[in-house]
Amino acid sequence: MTIKIKKCTFEDLKTLQEISIKTFSATFEGQNSPENMKSYLEKAFNLKQLEKELSNPFSQFFFVYFNNETAGYLKLNTNDAQSEEMGNESLEIERIYIKNEFQKHGIGKYLLNKAMEIAIELNKSKIWLGVWEKNENAIGFYKKMGFIQTGAHSFYMGNEEQTDFVMIRTLK
Repeated sequence: MTIKIKKCTFEDLKTLQEISIKTFSATFEGQNSPENMKSYLEKAFNLKQLEKELSNPFSQFFFVYFNNETAGYLKLNTNDAQSEEMGNESLEIERIYIKNEFQKHGIGKYLLNKAMEIAIELNKSKIWLGVWEKNENAIGFYKKMGFIQTGAHSFYMGNEEQTDFVMIRTLK
């Protein structure tokens, strides 16, 4: 069992889009209307949007490979790329997306550790993320990894307002 990571480039856009749609759909389609899912997927994961995110100097994307197969990806934001005003001392984990068939193999923990490593390299004192209040597995995982809920913010799935818990882990 080997886990490897590689920074994404513009040549990876199509693969990034495919993984985004596949993992997001698999995780959330059972709890959301088809119309809201379609609307969100088209807005969040169209090639132009992903290219814009990938070209932001304060965002980083990393593919993760499990036994040389693309298993998912990690998206990190700093400074103005963060989806909430959290200050320049914070790093946001915007996405840890892992394909279903690769879950329960330690990949999430690997990516979280990679994010913390990068945050420390960038001299950040906090790492934070937003997680849907109904995603109990993810919430449990983040708590186990030392994150605490400090607030909440709105997340729009199509035209439906949902609540994401804001969870933070202090690094220093």
